Amino acid sequence: MKRSVRRTLALLALVAAGTGPAAAQAPDTPALLAAQRQAMQALAPLDGVWRGTARLFVPDGKTRELVQTERVGPMLGGSIKVVEGRGYGSDGSLEFNAFAVISYAPASGKYSFNSWAQGMKGDFNFEPRPDGFVWSMNFGRVSMRHTAVIQGDTWNEVGERLMEGQPPVRTVEMTLRRVGSTDWPAAGAVAPR
Repeated sequence: MKRSVRRTLALLALVAAGTGPAAAQAPDTPALLAAQRQAMQALAPLDGVWRGTARLFVPDGKTRELVQTERVGPMLGGSIKVVEGRGYGSDGSLEFNAFAVISYAPASGKYSFNSWAQGMKGDFNFEPRPDGFVWSMNFGRVSMRHTAVIQGDTWNEVGERLMEGQPPVRTVEMTLRRVGSTDWPAAGAVAPR
């Protein structure tokens, strides 16, 4: 028993010192970052500041309209993409605010879309397409799908609720125009001195 404990402690000491089996399996950080940066190139058309209209289709059949803004930019040397969305009412008050991080995992070859909005957090499927992207969430028999098409300086996005055996129900549509570029979020980093 004592010998087994000593052997385990010795192995842990080797691992902590950076030798032994664990060190041989250290990730290739430059290769991972290069793969992530390459994957984010598909989303480069999103970078910038956007403004337009979002129409929300509520269950009672009414439509709410917001002035929607989005700002999108690279972070961590271009290995992730960050997004902030704001929806303003007709009086200029902030009615919707969301923040998201889009990332890519080289090991799985999959993107993910992590979002925080209205006091909730979600981890969603994300798929870039040649003309935009699709993100979706599944709640069992009900799922939501957002399909975005980016053409030049126009961003059109449609959200739909999907239920088994029923036609899609539109929940939101958004039409934005690029109003400029931005150095957000990378600008303003704290300097070492």
